[in-house]
Amino acid sequence: MVDDLYQETILDHSKRPRNHHEMADANRRADGYNPLCGDRLKLYLKVENDVVKEASFEGAGCAISTASASLMTESLKGKTREEALRLIDKFHTLLTTDTPASKDLGKLVVFCGVRDYPARVKCATLAWHTLKSALNGTGEVATTE
Repeated sequence: MVDDLYQETILDHSKRPRNHHEMADANRRADGYNPLCGDRLKLYLKVENDVVKEASFEGAGCAISTASASLMTESLKGKTREEALRLIDKFHTLLTTDTPASKDLGKLVVFCGVRDYPARVKCATLAWHTLKSALNGTGEVATTE
């Protein structure tokens, strides 16, 4: 039953991604690419006083990649840069270890089953690698490699 709920949430965000648009007034941007499956992502952030006020994305990718970007942009709003960086680490831990999910992850726990499919972990983390690049202002294309 829980697996069905997880799949339903991922499918919903894949078919109807939230915050899926260009943000003309973004003051942080980054591109991401997953060479394994060809997913591409452009992330836009509006950061004011070290707080993420808005987040959106454009791109094309598989259901996992799109759903991850959608849920990520929802979870970022109102977070400080440091809180966002900690969220990146918690999400990565969720996908790569058997550690119980952090309560701070909220809806993002739907991705816990992805860790059973190593090739899909890269799909789920593309948006998060791109977020780190945007927050750090490196200007480099973020990859999952």
